[in-house]
Amino acid sequence: MARALRNSRRYLSVIVAVTATVYSSVALAQDGQISPSKGISLTIYNQNFGLVRDSRQMELKNGINYVSCQDVASKIDPTSVSFTSLTAPNGVVVREQNYKYDLIDPNTILNKSIGKQAKFKQYVAAGGVVELNGILLNGPNATIGTPDGGNSEVSQGLVLKTGNGIILNPQGQVELSELPQGLVSTPSLDWKLETDKGGSHDVEIAYQTADINWKCDYVAVANQDDTKCDITSWVTLDNKSGGTYKNSALKLIAGDVHKVREAQPMMEMAMDAAVPASVPPPPQFSEQSFAEYHLYTLAGKTDINNNETKQLSLFNASAVPVKKLFVLESGDARVYDGGGDGDKRKVQIKLEMQNSQDNHLGMPMPKGKVRVYKKDSDGALQFVGEDQIDHTPRDEKIRIYLGDAFDVVGERRQTNMEQPSNRIQRMSYEISVRNHKKEAVHVQVIEHAYGNWKLIAQSHPSAKKDSHTFEFPIDVPASGEVKVTYTIEMKY
Repeated sequence: MARALRNSRRYLSVIVAVTATVYSSVALAQDGQISPSKGISLTIYNQNFGLVRDSRQMELKNGINYVSCQDVASKIDPTSVSFTSLTAPNGVVVREQNYKYDLIDPNTILNKSIGKQAKFKQYVAAGGVVELNGILLNGPNATIGTPDGGNSEVSQGLVLKTGNGIILNPQGQVELSELPQGLVSTPSLDWKLETDKGGSHDVEIAYQTADINWKCDYVAVANQDDTKCDITSWVTLDNKSGGTYKNSALKLIAGDVHKVREAQPMMEMAMDAAVPASVPPPPQFSEQSFAEYHLYTLAGKTDINNNETKQLSLFNASAVPVKKLFVLESGDARVYDGGGDGDKRKVQIKLEMQNSQDNHLGMPMPKGKVRVYKKDSDGALQFVGEDQIDHTPRDEKIRIYLGDAFDVVGERRQTNMEQPSNRIQRMSYEISVRNHKKEAVHVQVIEHAYGNWKLIAQSHPSAKKDSHTFEFPIDVPASGEVKVTYTIEMKY
């Protein structure tokens, strides 16, 4: 028999078996009858939380009513719940509000059955059933005190006290005589309401929930000479809130809303490139300013299921004018050793566009990742780079960093240094840009300086961008080289 018990523990798992009649113990006493949802309005913020507004109808009697709503998101913030009677806003008063989330599951049932009779049935390999009867002394999880005065849940093993002694980690199918009180099958909101206006009430339940997020992704397809591109914008919804929102009116808030908690980053999701039609259909989202943010409203309604990622098109734009930039910046950390006395420096490739109606854009663009594609000589789309853009208002410029040029090389070296006095330094530099392409390129050579400075000599015209930045725009011929030299004087 002992050998049979040892063998049985190798493959038998613990499950909980209770009779169906026991489940009546979790039925909630209700005076008011609440209907299923009549409609949900969902506003999702791009900081991993959402606002749910749920319209319902209920029958109330004069006096005290107990009402339960059992299909709310499990990641609800109970402190954010609002209950309003639209029929009689001043005639219904909320006396108590409870959020119940102690859900029915085997571990919870066992943890709440400590001190009660339990029966373990073990089906042995040779056939037959071995039963262990006793008192459950410990559950699968236990709560212990921590040094800071809090509590921590740790994993424990089952302990069963039988007439023959103590059994550690008994295995098998567990039978309990009753289900512990207070467990619910789904998270629920319970209210104690008082009203002097009995009858049918239209009510709205509103609350915030965590773990529902949205982000924006952009797919841009550039033409052969990088003068225009087609842009498709996708909204990606990620719902892990523990709630399902059927036939929901959807709104999205873009902006940095202050909230007293840390926002959880959303997992990245791969996007497939698609070329928008030459005449794109009207966008299914309308946009408007709201407070200091931007609000995007979906035309029509949609279903957002729990543990689902959904993608919706935000807008499509064709033939957006873009400008390809080659940028060589002195403060760029991407320096490589190419030999010689100077520092070989990477030349950045960027695409620049204006978010304006004249350029077939003009909708405030939420922050997100822009992936850029281009067709090769066979007409197949190839990925050429991606960048992250911030929230961009209309009529602002967008620069997308694609990568570093292969055939355009920069080199920077200091050629001289003088110190006429303790407070003055004069330094000379030479920047070489070599173009190995078959066509000429326009390069922006960007330099930085600090303190009280001025250029006292320069080989090419420059433009001062700000108190620390000046720029040399140069044209480098095909298979050619241009050298920019300058001398700067700085006073300390």
